[in-house]
Amino acid sequence: MYPILFEIGSITIYSYGFFIAVGAILGLIYMARQGKKRFGITYDQSNSLFIYIVVAAYVGGKVFFFFENPTYYVHHIGKLFSGNGFVFFGSLLFAIPTMLWFFKKNKIPTLPMLDVMAIVTCIVHGFGRIGCFMSGCCHGQPTDSFLSVIFTNPVCQAEPLNTPLHPTQLYESAFIFSLMATLLWIKSRKKFDGQLFLIYLIVYSIGRSFLEMLRGDEERGFLIQDVLSHSQFISLIVIAIAIYFYVKLKRKGKLLNS
Repeated sequence: MYPILFEIGSITIYSYGFFIAVGAILGLIYMARQGKKRFGITYDQSNSLFIYIVVAAYVGGKVFFFFENPTYYVHHIGKLFSGNGFVFFGSLLFAIPTMLWFFKKNKIPTLPMLDVMAIVTCIVHGFGRIGCFMSGCCHGQPTDSFLSVIFTNPVCQAEPLNTPLHPTQLYESAFIFSLMATLLWIKSRKKFDGQLFLIYLIVYSIGRSFLEMLRGDEERGFLIQDVLSHSQFISLIVIAIAIYFYVKLKRKGKLLNS
């Protein structure tokens, strides 16, 4: 689509970075307001937490990206730290322990705050996928569907160009924002703290597994070629762990309310 949003003199604003920034700002605002309102978290603490999460997400995204093709990146380390190339699950799985550490250190209620972070993650990720669409990464397979899009800009990362492709980035963005709306609806009806975060993990992982079937960027790697991608394998693990904690916390909530 439009990898470069606009240019002002020597300054270039890239679409991917712009939409990530929009999502990050909106996510920070939501987190800061909810944290202060519900838990008395200061704005300084919110800013610090967000910085820690950004750093953890960057490192995690790059680490998982490296393991998609370690042989190549060992010999082309510069490619690893180019502007492109992140694995969302890597970012998420590094961010979670970072959040848990921060909550414990600052004596912030862990499970209720994780519910807040479920919404924050949806905000940042949803806008991030719009950025992916604009830059052409995470593109879909060729299709004759009326929903198809054609990438023509030679700067974008979609392959092949000038061919109708599934706009998997927009599918995922719409799915994430729909999930966020559902979580906001459940928010006042939840049965136990941590429920929103666990629902997010389960539902997103299921949806991501199905969307993987339409993805055309095969360089992301497969555990079983053309059968099970790395992200689908991670999704299965995340679903299993999240369901375990969901059942455990739900039972604990019933015992406390009985």
